[in-house]
Amino acid sequence: MRKKRFGIDIDGTVTSPETFIPYLNEAFQLTLTIDDIKEYDLVPFVNVSREELGQWFEQNERDIYKNAPLAPYAKDILAEWKEDYELFYISARHDKLLDVTKGWFDENGVHFHHIDLIGSHEKVETAKKYDVDVFFEDKHDNACEISEECGIPVILFDTPYNRLPVPRNVHRVTTWHEAKELIDKWFGK
Repeated sequence: MRKKRFGIDIDGTVTSPETFIPYLNEAFQLTLTIDDIKEYDLVPFVNVSREELGQWFEQNERDIYKNAPLAPYAKDILAEWKEDYELFYISARHDKLLDVTKGWFDENGVHFHHIDLIGSHEKVETAKKYDVDVFFEDKHDNACEISEECGIPVILFDTPYNRLPVPRNVHRVTTWHEAKELIDKWFGK
């Protein structure tokens, strides 16, 4: 029998959801906090066009991802899980960032069995491809779609930008410890 396989988003899940805020504040002379970010799309929070924000992001993403802070306790809990579960990271990052991403995992001592950078927020097919048993996410619509289309539980890390209602099989948590409690309950640890 194979081990349970976890599909795990990276940004805002394993890394802090506040990662982008200091960069946005510096680049666009803002004073944003995480509580100001009420939706996933950042365009409404900066005073530039979508195209300009996209160009800025493309110029800065390697540095942002290289220096992203870990979400509290993510490393410790993922380390606890590495023997009992398969950890498959599925991210919307572009595959041209694989070197930076793997470097960040190595530098921060975060274990992985597989990393797939799909370049899109459309994660349903990738979750199906890897036959994941549970998904960990911070993007509201991804969590809902994966839960409903894959028929698996999704653990949604609560942030001000994802507080819309969720279906029954999406479980909102505020910490990695709460996520671990759910996993222990579901899989008998």
